[in-house]
Amino acid sequence: MGLCFLDLFAGAGGLSEGFIRAGYEPIAHVEMDNAASFTLKTRAAFHWLKGTDQLSIYYDYLTGKISRDSLYDAIPKEILDTVINKEIGESSLKDIFTQINKALKNRKLDLIIGGPPCQAYSLVGRSSDKNKMLEDSRCYLFRYYIQFLKKYRPKYFVFENVLGLLSAKDSQGNKYFDEMQEAFRQAGYQISYKLIAADEYGIPQKRQRIIIIGRRGKTVFSFPQLLKTELTASISELLQDLPKLNAGEGSILGNTIYQYGKCSALNTMNIAAPGAPITLHCSRPQKDFDLEIYHYVADIWRTKKIRVPYDMLPTHLKTRTNTTCFKDRYKVVAGEEKACHTIIAHIAKDGHYYIHPDVVQNRSLTPREAARIQTFPDDYFFETVSGIPGRGPAFKQIGNAVPVLLAEQIAKKLLEVWK
Repeated sequence: MGLCFLDLFAGAGGLSEGFIRAGYEPIAHVEMDNAASFTLKTRAAFHWLKGTDQLSIYYDYLTGKISRDSLYDAIPKEILDTVINKEIGESSLKDIFTQINKALKNRKLDLIIGGPPCQAYSLVGRSSDKNKMLEDSRCYLFRYYIQFLKKYRPKYFVFENVLGLLSAKDSQGNKYFDEMQEAFRQAGYQISYKLIAADEYGIPQKRQRIIIIGRRGKTVFSFPQLLKTELTASISELLQDLPKLNAGEGSILGNTIYQYGKCSALNTMNIAAPGAPITLHCSRPQKDFDLEIYHYVADIWRTKKIRVPYDMLPTHLKTRTNTTCFKDRYKVVAGEEKACHTIIAHIAKDGHYYIHPDVVQNRSLTPREAARIQTFPDDYFFETVSGIPGRGPAFKQIGNAVPVLLAEQIAKKLLEVWK
């Protein structure tokens, strides 16, 4: 058995997937969002079926031949039960501990990973909230994370969050990060943290995060040295082998199995999943008015490499009286560059900030394209609550996730330190 870990505030499992790739074994995932919890169960089903040479069952699900219930019926209950769909709080801790203890089967937990929802710390979240997120209950979720550390005393933990964590303050002007560091030390951990720009480590996205790693004991701990990696493919090259779509076209379920193109980076990053049906490659339907804007800003970028702020759109395309806010409301993904701007959960609301670089296709990104930029493998399926597949929940989960490849690199380096 490999080193085992618990994933708190697990989301869709991007962080967890990276650790699984590196050889760690998931004991349990705790996630309050219902749709994301189903995603975690479906991914747990994938790993079990792959390990038992039954991936055809999973592919039957992706192509709509069987229902989600039928997929889950093929999986041992104890595997699905490792996903704990509960909000972490005082009233739920006892039940969550009981479920984790059951999954551990008297084993020692080696590692805890995860990071509380980041909206309360983020600069965007604070600027858009009338109370500046002061005393928002999400600011204190790290205290529950520490209760898990005290309960299970793993050798290491990995905590991920946004850069805004470093500056976020409570109503008294005290930094949450200062309280957090002291609480980790009081729980028995030496910590080290690093500000990580994902595109410096082979992730095709300009995404910045803070990663905190803690080790139990009194010995000073240094953050493992991650190796910087050059990006070798452009965004357009990473997306070029997916079927071309117009706005409103495509399919959520896999109706085709395709051959991967000449982009070797898809294999290098373990995104390619040969033999898997392509899912969630479906574009939003758009109003003709928006499509006219999309075409205009994409063509300007293609020919002049100039971003068009809202106030510089042609007069007939401006419908808002306030032209000073959200000037970059319409933003083209720079296809010729090797790193896209950050994929965030707002992509679930509209695609204006993620316009496809191909002027001919004239649309926003699909969930599958966004998932590739987040380095999720193509056989990763994002669920809804109802079981009826949809774009919105997928976009939200993808935008909130940790890039899988970044998580894998952290996991491997931690393993080297461990040994």
